[in-house]
Amino acid sequence: MKKFLVNAFSIQMIQGMSDPVLVKFEEIDATDIPLDVVSAVGHADTAAVLTNILGFEVPMNRINIVLDKDTELFVAQLVGGRLPEGSTTLPEGFRFKFFRVKIVSID
Repeated sequence: MKKFLVNAFSIQMIQGMSDPVLVKFEEIDATDIPLDVVSAVGHADTAAVLTNILGFEVPMNRINIVLDKDTELFVAQLVGGRLPEGSTTLPEGFRFKFFRVKIVSID
């Protein structure tokens, strides 16, 4: 199973599938994110903050992700606004919510 850490989910990640797809979003704790995820975090400041929160290196890595039945996404959803430029920690009033995202079925 391929595992990616992303900072956003996009419908483009499932484009190209000709049949309907059911996608499952499950809120998880930061400690549920496996150490062997491949970063697909597209913003340097977000990657720096996630490195501090998760306790392992999260490099900025702008790559395109295709979600299929053999791929699991871990989404770090920033809540509270946009990170100020140069952030390495979360400003007051900000937090991350974490989700595991998988394709459940393809009709």
